[in-house]
Amino acid sequence: MLSGLDSMSPGILMWRSLLHWLGGIGFIGMAVAILPLLRIGGMRLFQTESSDRSEKVMPRSHMVAKSIVAVYVGITAIGGLAFWLAGMSVFDAINHAMSAISTGGFSTSDQSLAKWDAPAVHWVAVVVMILGSVPFTLYVATLRGNRKALLKDQQVQGLLGLLVATWLVLGTWYWATTNLHWLDALRHVALNVTSVVTTTGFALGDYSLWGNFSLMLFFYLGFIGGCSGSTAGGIKIFRFQVAYILLKASLNQLIHPRAVIKQKYNGHRLDEEIVRSILTFSFFFAITICIIALLLSLLGVDWMTALTGAAATVSGVGPGLGETIGPAGNFSSLPDAAKWILAGGMLLGRLEIITVLVLCMPAFWRH
Repeated sequence: MLSGLDSMSPGILMWRSLLHWLGGIGFIGMAVAILPLLRIGGMRLFQTESSDRSEKVMPRSHMVAKSIVAVYVGITAIGGLAFWLAGMSVFDAINHAMSAISTGGFSTSDQSLAKWDAPAVHWVAVVVMILGSVPFTLYVATLRGNRKALLKDQQVQGLLGLLVATWLVLGTWYWATTNLHWLDALRHVALNVTSVVTTTGFALGDYSLWGNFSLMLFFYLGFIGGCSGSTAGGIKIFRFQVAYILLKASLNQLIHPRAVIKQKYNGHRLDEEIVRSILTFSFFFAITICIIALLLSLLGVDWMTALTGAAATVSGVGPGLGETIGPAGNFSSLPDAAKWILAGGMLLGRLEIITVLVLCMPAFWRH
C-alpha cells in the first residue's frame, strides 16, 4: 500500500516490520496449538498428543511455546547479523531480518531487495526465508537431540526439493533468454522464487517482465506456501504431498481392487477424517479466491489484477501480477472497496479459512 519508503520515517518502517514479525510468531502458535486441536484443514497430522509420549518434542505445551519463541528470536538475531555483514546498515538489517523470518516481505525501500547490489544480501534473504518456512517444532526437536528431525521430515524434503528444482529449471531458462551470467540469473531466480513459494513478497527486479512462461510459473508457485507450523501462508506443502499419496493409492486400487493399501504420511496414518478435512480446506481455498476475484472485477478491476490479487492476498504472497499490483507496483491505486475485500481475503487465508467459517456458524455459538 505505502510508497516512498526510502524517505519514510524510521519509526513507521520499524512499526511495519514489528507488525509482521509479531504476526509470524502468532501464526506459528496457532498452527502448532490451535488448528490441530480444532482438526482444521488436515492439521491433526501435526497434533503432538496423537503420537507416543516418547515422540513428543516436549511434554508440556508452554515449554514448547517458550522454545519456539527462543528459536524465532535467535534466527531473527542471526539473520540481522548476516544482513549487516553482507552490506546493509544496522537499521535495514534488523528490519529485513524480521521481514524474512516472518515471511512478511516489508522492505525499507520501494525497490525491495533490488536496492542492494551485493549478492550476499540476496542469498542471506533466501536462507532466512527458507528458515522461516520450515516447521519450528522441528528446530526445537533438533536442539533437544533429535539431529535428523529436519532432514527426515517429508514437508522439509518436499519444500527444498521443489525450490532447488524450480531454481535450476527457471534459472537456466532465464539465463538462456538474457545476457546475465548463469550464477547471476540463478541468484535472481532463487530470491524471487523463494519469496513467492514461502509467501514472503520480497522482489529482486520485476519478474513479471521475464516472459509468459515465468508469469504462469510464478502464478502457480504462489499457491504452494511453506510447511505447516511455519510463518508461511499458502495451501502448504503437506496438502499437495497428501494429495499425491491419495492419487497414487487410488490408481493402485484400480489396478489391484482387492489389495489393502496403507496410506501414511510422515509416519501418521491418513484416516478419512484427515483426508476429508484437507479436501474441504482446498475446496474453500479455491472458492474464496474465485469469489474475491469476482467481487474485484465487479468494481471495475481488470481480470489479471483481480485474479492474481485475490490469489496473492488469500495465499499471503503479497505482490500479484500485472502492471498495477506486480512486483514493481502496489495496491494503493485500487478502489477503497477493493482494498477492504482484499484485506478480508488476507485474514481468511491467514486463519486457514475454515476457522473463520466455523466462527460464523450459529451452532458454534449455541455450544
